[in-house]
Amino acid sequence: MLLSLAQTTITLGLISSLTVLALYVSYSCLNVCDLSTDGAFTLGAAVGAVVALSGHPFLSIIAAMIAASLSGLLTAFLQTKLGIDSLLAGIVVNTGLYSINIAIMGSSLLNLNTTVTVFSMFKDLLKGTALENWYTAIIAFIFVALSVTVIVLFLKTRLGLAIRATGDNPRMVQSSSIDPHMTTIVGLVFANAFTGLSGCLLAQSQKGVNIDIGQGMLTVALASLLIGNTVIRRGGSIAKPLSAVLGAVIFRLVYTVALRLHMPAYMLKLISSVIVVIAIAGPYLAGRLKFKSKFLRGGRKDA
Repeated sequence: MLLSLAQTTITLGLISSLTVLALYVSYSCLNVCDLSTDGAFTLGAAVGAVVALSGHPFLSIIAAMIAASLSGLLTAFLQTKLGIDSLLAGIVVNTGLYSINIAIMGSSLLNLNTTVTVFSMFKDLLKGTALENWYTAIIAFIFVALSVTVIVLFLKTRLGLAIRATGDNPRMVQSSSIDPHMTTIVGLVFANAFTGLSGCLLAQSQKGVNIDIGQGMLTVALASLLIGNTVIRRGGSIAKPLSAVLGAVIFRLVYTVALRLHMPAYMLKLISSVIVVIAIAGPYLAGRLKFKSKFLRGGRKDA
């Protein structure tokens, strides 16, 4: 029982970490809080499920990433070309994606129990081995490892450096003859691809998708990102993406502990909000406490 719970926790943590990695690119590097994350996650799950149902489990992953990238393109277009505030653009796209996702699915629920997925194929591959029960965690780990590698390598390119510079100082980027609108578009398209991948893998691992599968993913991803930054505060280009993955696993572990304590399911959203507040306010309060302690020690010495 405990082993099965650990497998589920690790698998869900790794799959959700792909959305956290997307938020790392858009929020931490590009300095854009993409509020369309929930809708893009559901879009990836919906497109992936529909393509998998047609008999193409691997093609479903590519299709999900492309579909979510297009939602990122739309969000970026509203920001850069129509002058809509980034937060409002994300809300508009997220709202519109609800109807689009329903249209893609044809209903509010799709069942993948009898459908061949990348997880079922990998399970057959490992059948009879010691790793058979860990097939979901292994396939999730492979996708996360590939995603971290791609993100690290991409952010080291000239375009990746331009995206990071845009998040730090868009005026400086513009003065360097780099179009910040272009880097914003590329950054959001790139980031949303991983959100779509995350949704697709979750749908295939759970053998089903409903229209609310992505609800609250932005809060979960933000909390996971902040937790990871708190645990790993320093490091190079590799440490930051790894901290996002670690934060997602820790967050899922907290969720699992809450469920084991028989906490009502409707309270989990409140837990997510509390975790976000603690992750944001924790370092600030710790710094204030450290400053006050130094001030008090200084006052005692003067006395």
